[in-house]
Amino acid sequence: MFSEALYSEIDLKTLNTVLIEMAKKGRAKLKRELGLFQVTVAGVGIILGAGIYALIGVAAGFAGNATWLSFLITAIIALFTGMSYAELSSMFKGNAAEYDYINAAMNKKIATFIGLSMIVTSMVAAAAVSLGFAGYFIQLVPIPYIAAGVLLIILMTTINFVGIKEASWFNTISTLIEFVGLIIIVILGIKFFGTVNYFELPNGVEGIFRGAALVFFAYIGFESIVKLREETKNPEKTIPKAIILSILITSVVYVLVGVSAVSVIGWEKLAASQAPLAAVATAALGNSYAGMVLAVIALFSTANTVLIAMVTGSRQVYGMAKQKSLPHFFSLVHKRTKTPYVAIGMFAFFTVVFTFIGDLSFVANLTNIFIFITFIAVNLSLIILRYKCKDHPRSFKCPGNIGKFSIIAFFGLITSVIMLGFVLMNLFLGAPVH
Repeated sequence: MFSEALYSEIDLKTLNTVLIEMAKKGRAKLKRELGLFQVTVAGVGIILGAGIYALIGVAAGFAGNATWLSFLITAIIALFTGMSYAELSSMFKGNAAEYDYINAAMNKKIATFIGLSMIVTSMVAAAAVSLGFAGYFIQLVPIPYIAAGVLLIILMTTINFVGIKEASWFNTISTLIEFVGLIIIVILGIKFFGTVNYFELPNGVEGIFRGAALVFFAYIGFESIVKLREETKNPEKTIPKAIILSILITSVVYVLVGVSAVSVIGWEKLAASQAPLAAVATAALGNSYAGMVLAVIALFSTANTVLIAMVTGSRQVYGMAKQKSLPHFFSLVHKRTKTPYVAIGMFAFFTVVFTFIGDLSFVANLTNIFIFITFIAVNLSLIILRYKCKDHPRSFKCPGNIGKFSIIAFFGLITSVIMLGFVLMNLFLGAPVH
């Protein structure tokens, strides 16, 4: 028994040594391909994803015709935390993002927990959205539901592996398509503007905030931009600008879509539809072809969301491996494609496993729990680092300060705590019955 145990220990040490050497040899630098336009588009692309196409109907069940107000509240909250991310990203190098910030401000254990939570959150979100894709896809191609989701994950993994430039091109094209889809909804709603009471609240003010807590899933993505740092040109200035621009652009679009959607069919029909924006297009134009076009656009939207979640999630695995919080071999970079292929493969495997969850509304709220916990930690980290690393160079600094104290980070912290409470309320109470 002793000799077997000794042999196993030696074997494990040898394996670990080999893996470390492989990591050192394969730790080529990621290729810097992305400018402000591409990084902003990446942010807009993941934000303007499955959330708005799928969750606007559920949000209408909470907020009624004031669904647009839920999006506006969420936009303000996202902007607070987004500016904290912008400042922190200008201070730290590497792709580990939240892990780096929290490790510097607090300790490695908390940072590792938050980092792993974000990775798992990205996997679960990507899996849920892939099933959203499958729901649309099987209406056009008769294949098994789960198979459609898995096929999408395999396709997006291939693009992710081939290279960041190729992923960026797919993201740019898909973002343009899904952006056009949302603009179509806004245009279709113009002639209906003023036909409803935009402050009709079936569940009172509480409904607005519960709706905001839910649709925050539709804003997830701005925080992922920082994970593209090592593949971005002049990241100290580019990343902060891209974060703020992506939040502002998507916020305007979301509010306008919210107003248009309830103007065309009212919150009751919007809440009852499984494909809410397709229902809006069908009602506005009076034929099913419009709904089919929006369904095709939704395919690009959901596929793009899955791709960017997998790109940024795998980069966080890579970044944490470089920081030695995950096994070294996850930091291996493919010599030809210059992408972290081991991290990409692992991320894809577990994303496929999570496709068996299936309930988008449940997963959205579950995802938001981890997101708000992370945002609380990130905002707190900025407040701490203002004192702990007061002389550290920053190319971007949050406005609105009292001495070294960041008012923006404080608002981001408080609003994240409040939203976390409403998310928990959504999970335990469920959607309201009308």
